[in-house]
Amino acid sequence: MTDSKYFTTTKKGEIFELKAELNSDKKEKKKEAVKKVIASMTVGKDVSALFPDVVNCMQTDNLELKKLVYLYLMNYAKSQPDMAIMAVNTFVKDCEDPNPLIRALAVRTMGCIRVDKITEYLCEPLRKCLKDEDPYVRKTAAVCVAKLHDINAQLVEDQGFLDTLKDLISDSNPMVVANAVAALSEIAESHPSSNLLDLNPQSINKLLTALNECTEWGQIFILDCLANYMPKDDREAQSICERVTPRLSHANSAVVLSAVKVLMKFMEMLSKDLDYYGTLLKKLAPPLVTLLSAEPELQYVALRNINLIVQKRPEILKHEMKVFFVKYNDPIYVKLEKLDIMIRLASQANIAQVLAELKEYATEVDVDFVRKAVRAIGRCAIKVEQSAERCVSTLLDLIQTKVNYVVQEAIVVIKDIFRKYPNKYESVIATLCENLDSLDEPEARAAMIWIVGEYAERIDNADELLESFLEGFHDESTQVQLQLLTAIVKLFLKKPTETQELVQQVLSLATQDSDNPDLRDRGYIYWRLLSTDPVAAKEVVLAEKPLISEETDLIEPTLLDELICYIGTLASVYHKPPSAFVEGSRGVVHKSLPPRTGSSESAESPDTAPSGVQAAEQPAVIPTQGDLLGDLLNLDLGPPVSGPPVATSSVQMGAVDLLGGGLDSLMGGGGSFAPAPSTAMPANLGAPLGSGLGDLFDLTGGVGTLSGSYVAPKTLGSISMDLVLTNKALQVMSDFAIQFNRNSFGLAPAAPLQVHAPLAPNQSVEISLPLNTVGSVMKMDPLNNLQVAVKNNIDVFYFSTLYPLHILFVEDGKMERQMFLATWKDIPNENEAQFQIKECSLNADAVSSKLQGSNIFTIAKRNVEGQDMLYQSLKLTNGIWVLAELRIQPSNPSFTLSLKCRAPEVSQYVYQAYETILKN
Repeated sequence: MTDSKYFTTTKKGEIFELKAELNSDKKEKKKEAVKKVIASMTVGKDVSALFPDVVNCMQTDNLELKKLVYLYLMNYAKSQPDMAIMAVNTFVKDCEDPNPLIRALAVRTMGCIRVDKITEYLCEPLRKCLKDEDPYVRKTAAVCVAKLHDINAQLVEDQGFLDTLKDLISDSNPMVVANAVAALSEIAESHPSSNLLDLNPQSINKLLTALNECTEWGQIFILDCLANYMPKDDREAQSICERVTPRLSHANSAVVLSAVKVLMKFMEMLSKDLDYYGTLLKKLAPPLVTLLSAEPELQYVALRNINLIVQKRPEILKHEMKVFFVKYNDPIYVKLEKLDIMIRLASQANIAQVLAELKEYATEVDVDFVRKAVRAIGRCAIKVEQSAERCVSTLLDLIQTKVNYVVQEAIVVIKDIFRKYPNKYESVIATLCENLDSLDEPEARAAMIWIVGEYAERIDNADELLESFLEGFHDESTQVQLQLLTAIVKLFLKKPTETQELVQQVLSLATQDSDNPDLRDRGYIYWRLLSTDPVAAKEVVLAEKPLISEETDLIEPTLLDELICYIGTLASVYHKPPSAFVEGSRGVVHKSLPPRTGSSESAESPDTAPSGVQAAEQPAVIPTQGDLLGDLLNLDLGPPVSGPPVATSSVQMGAVDLLGGGLDSLMGGGGSFAPAPSTAMPANLGAPLGSGLGDLFDLTGGVGTLSGSYVAPKTLGSISMDLVLTNKALQVMSDFAIQFNRNSFGLAPAAPLQVHAPLAPNQSVEISLPLNTVGSVMKMDPLNNLQVAVKNNIDVFYFSTLYPLHILFVEDGKMERQMFLATWKDIPNENEAQFQIKECSLNADAVSSKLQGSNIFTIAKRNVEGQDMLYQSLKLTNGIWVLAELRIQPSNPSFTLSLKCRAPEVSQYVYQAYETILKN
């Protein structure tokens, strides 16, 4: 008879009957009763009233009955914590049972009872089980530690269970090792700062030995753990790769992907000259191809991961194009993913094959797939120049089919082909214009309008064509309206006499009748340009356009490196880092690939800088602080010796008022801040008065006070310090001189302090002192601290102040793109610092132009997952380069700033400069 009988309900007094049966003397009857209780619990009835009776049944040798009772306990312990304590004694007894299955069962159940009151009673039994002679019990206990840590982390740490877990990594049984690794990884994930999995070559060796003998899920845990290890050199990386490679032929696809993740990560450290590197590339292809013969859902996950791998290392699958050809019965999500990878792998060698396939796909019935196939033909043309002509003729054939959505997609991609290869294929414009009436999608209409505007001089009736779009201007989408506005302005600049009315009409539609701010702004800009300076308008609107790049949808390099570390997880399917979709308090650790090593780098990578440049890039970082006041106290009573006159190039930076207001005030602005003298300095720069120098002025019991505010610079390309000297003494002051202590960036007066007339009591004088950066250098703490001494006929006065670092950003701080990429890769990851800039409501373009005013240059801008990424560089007067990545989310007023620099101690002050510039 089957177990279904337990689910049939009996008469009214069901609970009462079950109670009687549970207390029966007959073992069989007891077991039947417990099964009925579990059945009721499974269908959702509340049988918690039977708690004491069920717990009494725990005292049994029958393993089946024990399992059922434990199942009941797990379910109801949370709602009946006081009753659950009754079961503790049985757990303690069961953990010493001669049968290892019962010992393991007791430990497993203990971990699942999430009741604080009970937890401390379970520590002793757990400690015994962690040292049990049976490996089955030990492996179960290892997982129990992770569960217990989730309930009460402090308790687990105090009881020393984490150390016991670490010891289990060197256990003789591979399953125990795998579970210990799994438990430690789980705990480490919820506490990113704790260095639990402190791996070293010895423990890695033990993990690799266990890898061959444990179950498939055990292997995944160990491989994931290996992926977080950083080998000390390329030899160790190679030996790990050699021992992980056999996992590539495993039947479980999760094991294969975890192994691929480890190999992809450690390949970073192998030199491309090694024979082994080539062998490894060859070995990686077959397992990835095999994954594509699984069921569609697994294929999709495999394809999303392959997409990342192909972006990182296309050479792995460059000969495997055929496996990505679409089968007629593939689901749409697999088809689209395969298409994407085909384009990434397209090259001169296989382009003929690819184009033949894509042309086939464009005649399919599935609309989404056909659209993507037509786009793919355009992307191939842009990627492989030799194929462009064939692609264009293929697209023209498709346009002749007159299938509406095919025509529209073809026009969108032909626009991109025109952008990539100007003055080559414009002969097809006539054919495109024939299909104007059939376009109903915004993107296709916008593309067609762009083509008409861009090539207006070749199209006789361009004005009529554009006028036909104008009739329904307000019904068009924003994208089309913007394109139409620009196209008509281009047409006007090319044929001014015939199109004056048209341009008037579109400008008034865009500015007066529209409520879209983007459209209005663009309309006003064009209107003003055309009315004030038509020549300038021509230069702006008809400027030479940059060619579009081949792969516009590549994942941004730092994100790609991070995603490679997450192969085989959800992040690799979403193509987003875990921080983008994991909610809750658990800190998500950002992973990154190990730094490249290997002799061949400088030779093989065109990105890396030439050796001469490298030397310039690593300036001697500021020497450390010696005698703090040595220089100041040696003030000569004659006029101060200023440094030699400075060549203008070394002071190419925004001018700045360093000190201003009662012999003192703090530093102000830098770069070319917009004149906003009233803006107050942020509080953090207003704090450092007199840091480290006790008495600011020792003059009749301390006269003079410090105050300061942000002041806009007077002239660009020079640094100056503004002082207001006030005589609070009772006699005339004369013979002024000034000297700076050695400081981090060698700031020094470029001329003597000129106070032309003696200073009478209570009189003030304002002085602007030019500065240069050729003074003596000594590392200060904080780095931007400046100690100053002013001498006159009465005494020497000392004070110190902090200056904002952006006064030292030079005008030739814009790095070449290739150079930027190479330098970013070359600077070690531990030199990267992340900061948050809060409550800043500017958009990416405003940020970029504001920072450029202070010599922080934007090298590239990309939009990734809806957030703008600005890549920026700046250079300090002493030759130190700082590279920055600024992430701006349109809806979020907090920006994330990542800084990389060979002198990481500068980063904090560069961040403060960003804050000051963006918030003033």
